[in-house]
Amino acid sequence: MSPELTAVVPYGRAGASSRVRVFDWIDELGLDARVLDYSQLSNNRPSTLLSHPVRTLRGEIRNRTGARSPGRLVISREASPFSVGRLESRLLRQAGHGVYDFDDALFNDHRSGLLRPLGKARKCETAVRAADHVIAGSDYLADWASTRNRHVTLIPSCVNPGSYRPKTSWSVPGKPRLVWIGSRSTEVFLASISAALLHAHRTRGARLTVVSSPAESSLGDLDVMVDRVPWSMSTFSTVLASADIGLAPLEDSPFARGKCAYKLLQYGACALPVVGSPIGANELALARFHGLAPTSADQWTDALLQMIDESSADRESRGTAARKAVESYYSFGAWASTWRRVVLW
Repeated sequence: MSPELTAVVPYGRAGASSRVRVFDWIDELGLDARVLDYSQLSNNRPSTLLSHPVRTLRGEIRNRTGARSPGRLVISREASPFSVGRLESRLLRQAGHGVYDFDDALFNDHRSGLLRPLGKARKCETAVRAADHVIAGSDYLADWASTRNRHVTLIPSCVNPGSYRPKTSWSVPGKPRLVWIGSRSTEVFLASISAALLHAHRTRGARLTVVSSPAESSLGDLDVMVDRVPWSMSTFSTVLASADIGLAPLEDSPFARGKCAYKLLQYGACALPVVGSPIGANELALARFHGLAPTSADQWTDALLQMIDESSADRESRGTAARKAVESYYSFGAWASTWRRVVLW
């Protein structure tokens, strides 16, 4: 008996995008699904693929042959890092119902690198045009996709609030604890607010927990206030809930505008008060979370100090609003019927 759904994803469960956009949905809905994860690793960077040549070859064969003519197919981002779009287009058109899902502005990904010349922008556009239906992770992505496909549905990245440990106290008895969670490649966004962070460190004794890759890397001047914690599925929620303020800085660039505010959703699920850049999906989430939304270096400094100096009751009010907003607007329960309708058709 064939599975209810075939899913093609670029990474294994350790890869945030594949986990959030596909694996978590399959788990939450208890679907009978066959998942073809290309590398079964956390990323498909050239260095990673070159260090796993056998796994890479198996991924190419598996994703090129294993998804032929399924009834229902969803492709998240790409079927192969070596494709220029023809593979994704063929798989989507051969399926009885082919859905393409993306959660980044891949059409604006013009960064250089070993695999970049193969064309992420072209691949994304080709897949969007070939799909029977497109799922976009934000309004920005949906607006772009809608000019290339008539059947586009916005489904934000979602969390299960019940799997997160919410805060129970919002007092700051000692040094304020700021927290940032993300991949090593996006740690660069912290550098854009380094002056504000260092000012909070000097004047309020603030420390910054960075939940990211286990590999040690320097954040330059910020190293004096940074405590690194390797990301782990079993512990990250506890780390977030033990902090006082969640941070979500972004640069205002065409690529960053496609980000889907997942950091904020994780903070909100833990009832953390948040400070973030109002860019892309962050803007609406920050408003719903009663968070602070600075847009300049000086505003970041003011926002951090304001939230640190607020009463515990004010921080609790922000954190509680964030948790409720996650439940209402960014939970699997809120979007389950829409996802089923689009993907399972």
